[in-house]
Amino acid sequence: MARDLGELNREEYARYKEDVKKEGKGFFPFAMWHDTLMSLVVVSVIVGLAIVWYYDADGVKPGLLGPWYTEPADPGTTDFIPRPDWFFYFLFYLLRIFEWPETVFIATVGIPTICLILLLGLPFYDRRRERRPLHRPVAMVAAVLTILSMGVLTYKGATAEEALGSELVLLVPEWAEEQGFTGNEEATLGAELFAQSGCLNCHIYLGSGAGNLGAPDLSEIGQTNDAEYFVRYLANPAAFGNSVMGSYSYLGEENLQALGVFLEASKGPQDE
Repeated sequence: MARDLGELNREEYARYKEDVKKEGKGFFPFAMWHDTLMSLVVVSVIVGLAIVWYYDADGVKPGLLGPWYTEPADPGTTDFIPRPDWFFYFLFYLLRIFEWPETVFIATVGIPTICLILLLGLPFYDRRRERRPLHRPVAMVAAVLTILSMGVLTYKGATAEEALGSELVLLVPEWAEEQGFTGNEEATLGAELFAQSGCLNCHIYLGSGAGNLGAPDLSEIGQTNDAEYFVRYLANPAAFGNSVMGSYSYLGEENLQALGVFLEASKGPQDE
């Protein structure tokens, strides 16, 4: 008796599954079709979001996805705190952990580069055909740890608090008392300029500041040099081998002198 069509289909399907188990699926047409379909979905979502953003917003008036553009930046502000886009928060926070110059290279180049190389080499050193997550404990543990670490660092970078210059000026009397320059008007003026000029976006002073880019703690910097040295340094940091810090010569000679006197007076908290 002739076998029915359903039985023939089941046998054919069984042979197909056996072949896949032995030889895997070819890139064409299986993976190519999946990539094409997913690319179409992604592009469609991006186009859809762009259409919603364009018709929902009006100039600086925000819509569901934000405004077309924002107000022009004020180049003279002293209250702006530079922060990266959200997808770089994990790297941003790494720079708060590692300090310049001994270890900042690890955070900016070392760790990201090693992770990228491991990711690019994955198809070459992991050639197993097993795809079920429960049968790949090493890969799954590595993936989970990577996601958790980047998630935690992103959260910490997003919620890191940094005081504005106008708020930091309120700390100047406390700095003066701890450092012992309460009666020194020029040092006090320099401390106010220090708080307002964005120095603590990178540096730390008596526990305040961001500590970004590996910038050193300046709480005891006055033990190393005098005011004239600091004035020259602030006017042209590149001449002293510092290619990260910008010049503060735009503040003028009088303000630079006040900053130099303040830094010279910063010898660490004075014993009572």
